Amino acid sequence: MPASPSTARAINDRRALRLLEQDGPLTAAQLKTMTGLSRPTVADLVDRLQDAGLVRVVGESGAARRGPNARLYGIVADRAHLAALDVRTDSVAVVVADLLGTTLAEATLPIDGDTGTRPAVERAVAMLEHTARTAGTAPLHSVGIGAPGLIDPVTGELRNTAGLPAWHGSLVRELQQRLPATVLVENETNLAAVAEHRIGAAQDRDTFVLLWLGHGIGAAVMLDGKLRRGASGGAGEIGFLPVPGTSGVPSAVNCEGGFHSLAGSAAVCRLAEEHGIAAGNPTADAVQEQDPAAAYAVRAALRAEGGGGEAFLAALADRLALGAAAVVSVLDPGCLVLAGEVGRAGGAALAARVEERLSRMSPLRTEVRAGKLGGGAVLSGALYAAREAAQEALFTPGRGIGKVLG
Repeated sequence: MPASPSTARAINDRRALRLLEQDGPLTAAQLKTMTGLSRPTVADLVDRLQDAGLVRVVGESGAARRGPNARLYGIVADRAHLAALDVRTDSVAVVVADLLGTTLAEATLPIDGDTGTRPAVERAVAMLEHTARTAGTAPLHSVGIGAPGLIDPVTGELRNTAGLPAWHGSLVRELQQRLPATVLVENETNLAAVAEHRIGAAQDRDTFVLLWLGHGIGAAVMLDGKLRRGASGGAGEIGFLPVPGTSGVPSAVNCEGGFHSLAGSAAVCRLAEEHGIAAGNPTADAVQEQDPAAAYAVRAALRAEGGGGEAFLAALADRLALGAAAVVSVLDPGCLVLAGEVGRAGGAALAARVEERLSRMSPLRTEVRAGKLGGGAVLSGALYAAREAAQEALFTPGRGIGKVLG
């Protein structure tokens, strides 16, 4: 059954907006070529999108040729403002951006372990509001939040998880209640996978598993371009994976004894010290990451020539390969991305060591890559979530464009 004229217009408008968002600015002639629509149809849709306040003329093209220049059309970036938050155990980072993802302002707030729930929440909310004001934005349209822990796949709420500060869940609920915006929360490792898929190490892969190597350990499963969260939202809780080499087994409320005990940041620091590698963050080599100590140890080992440095890297690769082999044997993703602060610090050298050991443990060929975004992947992924929510509302017939265009 052919679409009605109004439905066809809405579909064409959304398609043109997506092209302008991904490849713009574009001329009407370029839109005609890329959409396959007729010249009059493109002219009509450009007029509609300009009337809706979603598109405007941002320049001219063809200055080098004779005749009048073609107008370049682009998305009205300030049509909506967004925010992304990376909520860690001891800090909150925020970035405020426009509809195209251009950063307008950013800030980070440390939160001490002895800070009460209400003071922590109020300080975090105040920081977000101050950052938005600093950016000169109107009320925020969408907010994406990346947090450790389980996200209920039905309600989208952050579930209470042992070992995490009580203010985490309270902050999410407070933002959802207080802000006149769409507030989305997602597991931090899943958001890191989204970012590595969009702009990082897995841009050419629709199926891969990301191993987050930072303060904690986690995994994100991307199959055919879609995140797989599991029945309870816990797919990828690899820190609880029982592995050889630990002093016990994990429990339902504590991942000690699981893979976390071998590859979490505290375990990596202890392993480094056993091999004579300093774990710390000297000013001369400081890197602004959430958990620099383990990452610094890995970088120090890579700089060392042989001896303890090589032995430490070999032992670390052995440990990482244990968890990786379990993931590969179940999912056969073909590609693993070592992300987070440690994954980025280890780079291609650590990834190659893990891949070599994995090839000896599993018959399933798996490429191992280093993540490119480090700790910033979570914030980038949260911003993508906020952008998609805003664009879905503004670009979808009947929700954004339909309402504006009547």
